[in-house]
Amino acid sequence: MHTSLPPLFLSRRRLLGAGLAGLALAGNSATAQGLGKVRLAGWSKPISEITNLLAEPDKGFFKARGVELVYLPGAGGGDAIRNTLSGQADVAFTDPGSFFMALDKGEKLVAIYDIYPQNVFNVVSLKTSGIRKPADLKGKKIGVYSLSSGTRQNLLVMLHQAGLKESDVQIVVTGLLNFAPLMQGQVDATAATDTGLAVGLRKGIGDVNVMPVREHLNMSSDLFVVREQVLRQKKDLLKAFLQGYRDSAAWMIAHPEEAAQLAVKHAIDGTHRDINLDVIRLRNASSLPTGPGAASRLGSFDLAALQKGADAYRALGLVQRQIKVADVVDTSLLPGA
Repeated sequence: MHTSLPPLFLSRRRLLGAGLAGLALAGNSATAQGLGKVRLAGWSKPISEITNLLAEPDKGFFKARGVELVYLPGAGGGDAIRNTLSGQADVAFTDPGSFFMALDKGEKLVAIYDIYPQNVFNVVSLKTSGIRKPADLKGKKIGVYSLSSGTRQNLLVMLHQAGLKESDVQIVVTGLLNFAPLMQGQVDATAATDTGLAVGLRKGIGDVNVMPVREHLNMSSDLFVVREQVLRQKKDLLKAFLQGYRDSAAWMIAHPEEAAQLAVKHAIDGTHRDINLDVIRLRNASSLPTGPGAASRLGSFDLAALQKGADAYRALGLVQRQIKVADVVDTSLLPGA
């Protein structure tokens, strides 16, 4: 499918600016009578779509649950996994593909919360390129955020649907600002999230063809993942962390305007409130599980969809082992479980 999208009034600034070694998001250095500190390894820098995390100094969702939150920026879901495996972080904010590939290498990891149950990835090209379906990508240059990101993994899913391999295209690492190379003709297409696409449209890329990956594989975009050892040792702390996160996600869904204002203060791309609001609304939509009562089921897993994803990654050759998703997901810490 290809779609022309109307411009959305969004933009980003300096996403590839000076790296942040770490961002403490707790209002105080330690929470009074708290359970402890949770170091969260992210896939990104502090950007507006994660305002529910960045708002912690103002809103105190985690502090109210006895948790001191520390956010560690990254460059892709693979980074988040590596920071967690190394012990620098307790929880990884990562994509399922990076999770599956780590499991395939024998890493002892468990998913404990489904952050974005909807697949938000697309492959985008200019209408003038003539790229309208996955098969048209053969021999083309395609931009991705990083080689350890969900953009690359979801691109490979798209290629697989057309019987193509990674070697049939040329992958170009572009960073988060991956629409500039598309506009400048340095790549023929680019893999991006829904918010990234909106940014590109705001920057005037013109008429585009959009191939949503969800039409081929609609599994989660991001999960919270922990090491088995950490799960055993810190169950109460992790449970409180998930409660705090769900509180923050529910707040951002209910109060997107307030979140957009706080993003001006805390997000590195948060200069304009109206831009933040559009990004936040897109991310809120992807946070909701499918089916009735979605808002009350934040964080719940669709194991069947996740299993389809694991099977697809094996068919792609991205993983060699058969992964039984039910064995690597623990729902016991979910709020209300």
